Amino acid sequence: MMFLTAVAKRSGGLRMNETMRVIMTAVCGIVIGFFVGASFPRDSLPKFTFPSALMANSINLQFPEDNNASLAEQVVMNSGHASEQKSKSGDSPTASTAGNNSIYVPTNPRGAETLAPGIVVAETDLYLRRLWGKPSEDLPFKQKYLVVFTVGFAQKDIVNTAISKFSGNFTILLFHYDGRTSEWDEFEWSKKAVHISAMRQTKWWYAKRFLHPDVIAPFEYIFIWDEDLGVEHFNAEEYIKLVRKHGLEISQPALEPRSGLTWQMTRKRDNVEVHKETTEQPGWCRDPHLPPCAGFVEIMAPVFSRKAWRCVWYMIQNDLVHGWGLDLAIGRCAQPANENVGVVDAQWIVHNGVPSLGNQGESQQGKPGWEGVRTRCRDEWAEFQNRMEKAEKDYLQENSHS
Repeated sequence: MMFLTAVAKRSGGLRMNETMRVIMTAVCGIVIGFFVGASFPRDSLPKFTFPSALMANSINLQFPEDNNASLAEQVVMNSGHASEQKSKSGDSPTASTAGNNSIYVPTNPRGAETLAPGIVVAETDLYLRRLWGKPSEDLPFKQKYLVVFTVGFAQKDIVNTAISKFSGNFTILLFHYDGRTSEWDEFEWSKKAVHISAMRQTKWWYAKRFLHPDVIAPFEYIFIWDEDLGVEHFNAEEYIKLVRKHGLEISQPALEPRSGLTWQMTRKRDNVEVHKETTEQPGWCRDPHLPPCAGFVEIMAPVFSRKAWRCVWYMIQNDLVHGWGLDLAIGRCAQPANENVGVVDAQWIVHNGVPSLGNQGESQQGKPGWEGVRTRCRDEWAEFQNRMEKAEKDYLQENSHS
């Protein structure tokens, strides 16, 4: 009996020692494993990439409310995930990913370098589109020319008559300075025209903001006209034929002599199709081949080739909205101006001199609104001339030593 008790005590002691040994071994293993694991950097751990379909399914599983999300939404979510992973991997932020290929095309338009060239559309247009049908069938006919009038509804009859002189080859664009746009729908052509409205703005304000060269690129010639012109002796198609014949990049129809002329250059001449030079009043021309004796048209009814307008648009100042002085400088955009700028005598117009936009001015210090408008016109003329002279002087000085 005593023997059995001794054996039991001995065996119990042995089991206790084995249990303690196992516990200590486990604890040591855990501690060693912790320190060994901590010694490895996270980035060295293997990464697993799951198929996109599985990713999409996992997104739907995690967010049941998105089960009805469109395929396009899932693509956006997956591409966002891929971009995040790409950014973390240290790839260049200037390259986009199409599959496994990076795209960066420095010859693309500025800002579009990360697009495949085949998707880049660098220009736009003013053609109206349908809301239905195939896009390829929207435009059975594309107009080749653009005519722009800046208008108030009070001159609707004059403008309607003027537009009747422009064929179906012209896209019609009206800038409305009085906010009255829908009322023009009494004319059938108005329903197919483009209408843009901003209160009390001039045609050069509109032109700078809505006639960017990349917007009007489809049009060979751009007519930017006032609203008060008589067109009894004018036909737009015949006018363009003469412009092409005589190689005019910038032009205007001649003005009938009885219609209040400022410049001799724009006066209609008999028995000629086009003239490009004239004799002005003494002291008005520094050179007989420079404006206003040559290379000169007024801002009343100018016509620009696509090429010339691309240059003129950059010359228009954002804050000088009346355009005074612009006509004396635009010859720089059609060199040599005394050959490429001219007046078309065989197609002439009458300037009715309707005081329209001038009456949009506000009375100040007891003076009528039109006086303030006229004063600003003259001030802008002087300011534009100063800017042009300074810009050219600075450029010549900077490049005189190169």
